[in-house]
Amino acid sequence: MSFIAIDLTLFVLFTLIAILFLYKHKKNLERQGILYLYKTKIGIKIINYTSKKYSKLLKALEYLIIFCGFILMILMIYLLVKFSITYIGSSYLAKAIKIPVLLPLFPYIPSLFKLDFLPPFYFTYWVIIIAIVAIPHEFFHGIFAKLSKIKVHSTGFGFLGPFLAFFVEPDEKQMNKIGKKEQMAILASGTFANILVTIVFALIMWAFFSLAFIPAGVQFNTYAITPINASQITGISNVTFANITYGEINVNNKTYFITLDIVSLVKEGKVSAFLAYDNSPAFNAQLKGAISQIDNVKINSYNDLNQTLNNYGSGDQIKITTIIGKTGTKTKEYNIQLGERNGKAFLGIGIIPNKPSGIMGFFYSFISKIKHPEVYYQSRIGDFGIFINDLLWWLIIINLSVALMNMLPLGIFDGGKFFLLTIWGITKSKKAGEIAYKISTWVLLLLVLALMLKWALAIF
Repeated sequence: MSFIAIDLTLFVLFTLIAILFLYKHKKNLERQGILYLYKTKIGIKIINYTSKKYSKLLKALEYLIIFCGFILMILMIYLLVKFSITYIGSSYLAKAIKIPVLLPLFPYIPSLFKLDFLPPFYFTYWVIIIAIVAIPHEFFHGIFAKLSKIKVHSTGFGFLGPFLAFFVEPDEKQMNKIGKKEQMAILASGTFANILVTIVFALIMWAFFSLAFIPAGVQFNTYAITPINASQITGISNVTFANITYGEINVNNKTYFITLDIVSLVKEGKVSAFLAYDNSPAFNAQLKGAISQIDNVKINSYNDLNQTLNNYGSGDQIKITTIIGKTGTKTKEYNIQLGERNGKAFLGIGIIPNKPSGIMGFFYSFISKIKHPEVYYQSRIGDFGIFINDLLWWLIIINLSVALMNMLPLGIFDGGKFFLLTIWGITKSKKAGEIAYKISTWVLLLLVLALMLKWALAIF
């Protein structure tokens, strides 16, 4: 039985158990909107003990937590605005991404929306990640609430069908009576917990990846390309390589290739310039996968690739072995005759840099030191290594995403009230805080609506 079959079986069993649990405890359930809450006292003793035992340390952390809350809020607003400008202004991005910008987290999202650039997201991952993301988040809320002498009434589970959530219920009336600083620390403490969890699992992933994976090839994300002016095209026709149809164009007595989407845009006069694939050996062979070997020479880096190709001349015949997929168990061989460019043997592959700028560029640089984007890594322990690595990747991404999203100045998130208290503190006016809170909520909701409308128009 395949792992996906086992995973789907676990999903069905989990759903049945959730239904039976809800039915058995229906008298103890409390409905809030579309959620069913099951309240317990689990963990309250731990919350009380931690807040009392480490009260001095936790009090000192309040300032760091509030500062972290502001950083996350500013960063999330910046990222959202930057993404929105790019997404709404682009003619192709919504079609390329495919997935709606507003979508609940559920298993198999990459498979359902054919997002091949993402690792698989199994139900098993979802269960583990929800627990690791939500439990520290909610317990930190409870611990810092108790630190400010606020009673924690209950902890528990929330059910939305088979989907699970966790919650901690502090006394709202008591919370509204304490100082703004203490309230802000409580509100931002959950996201602070997510940041701590992100750091811990980033270190675990670094250690695991270093031990469990080794370089086994080089990756490329494009064939050799050349900028083309549409006015220079003297002929367009269709040609098929490996069951894929491209547009073949003639420019200055040279042949180039473009996708059929670009062919349509050129014929409609919607583009004046674009990038086209060169008539290269790699393109003609439709070379796919990570290059692991040329003839009998192992290729583990681009330095290996360049040194090996320098040993050949134009017109030489070589055998390239590539690895298909992540597991490394499937390979393919290509017999390719090298071309010539600038007096050297020419294969015709490359990497288009995808390094983001700003804070995301910093994270990208850090990750690149552990895992070079152009290198293909193979698991020393087979599928298990890939399973754990992908799980850790999702854990980090989702923890960081929750931390950022939760600090948006939007009514349904902790960042909403955090923003209200901030404006209230600056202006000394509660009414000003409430007005700013309503404005930010409506602006963000309208922005999300605009993004969803852009997606709907692009897809449908």
